[in-house]
Amino acid sequence: MAKSPNALQQPMKLSAELAAVTGKDTMTRAEVVSAMWVYIKKHDLQNPENKREIMSDGKLKPIFGKDKVTMFEMNKLISPHLTKA
Repeated sequence: MAKSPNALQQPMKLSAELAAVTGKDTMTRAEVVSAMWVYIKKHDLQNPENKREIMSDGKLKPIFGKDKVTMFEMNKLISPHLTKA
């Protein structure tokens, strides 16, 4: 019997805001989190004094809804931007 993919492995449809950051409109949750970190590091959006804090830019603010979030909040704030594909 084939094992069904876990929640991190299921393909998800991304909101337009999240697709603008990741460059794709369908990804797994794990791929989305990885792509978010690539974007955050590429654009130097971690607070230098507290690396656990992420500063929102023009693309992240519509996803996060605020100027800065913790890395732990990020996963929760991404969820409303994902729907089952």
